Amino acid sequence: MNITTLFEQDAKLLNELLFLLSREQVSLINADIDSIESMLDEKGNLLQRINASVQVRYKALFKAGFEPNENGMAAWVRKDTLPQQVEAWQNFQKTLEQAKELNRLNGQLINKHFNRNQQFINHLHGAPSTGVYGPNGQTTSQSYSRPALSV
Repeated sequence: MNITTLFEQDAKLLNELLFLLSREQVSLINADIDSIESMLDEKGNLLQRINASVQVRYKALFKAGFEPNENGMAAWVRKDTLPQQVEAWQNFQKTLEQAKELNRLNGQLINKHFNRNQQFINHLHGAPSTGVYGPNGQTTSQSYSRPALSV
C-alpha cells in the first residue's frame, strides 16, 4: 500500500475514534453506566486498530526515506505538495486535536463521577463531609459521625 492510502485509512480510524469519544461523553454526562461499559471493548479494539495502522504507515514512510513518525509524515506531505494532501494533513491534525480535547474532557467527567462516588462512600462509612456549609453559611467544623455500616 502507498502512503496516501495508509494515511486515508488512519484518518478514517481517527474519525471513528472522535465519534466514539463523543458518544462516550454523552454517556458520561447522562451517567449511563451500561452504555459506557459497552463502549470499553469497542474503544480498546479501535485503539488497537489505530496503533496497528499507524505502525504500517510508519514502515511505509521509513521505506520511502522519511522518519517513521509524525514528523516524517509532515515532511512527506511537504515534499508531495499536492494541495489535497496538505489539506488532508491539516484536517487530520485538527481532528487529532479534537480527539485529544474530547478525551481530556471525558477524563474530567470520569474524575467528577469518581469524586462524587467517593464522597457517597465516605458518607456511608460515617466520615465527615468536607465543603458542606452549615446554616450560618460557614463550612461545618464539627464532624457528625455515624457508626459505620456493618455488612
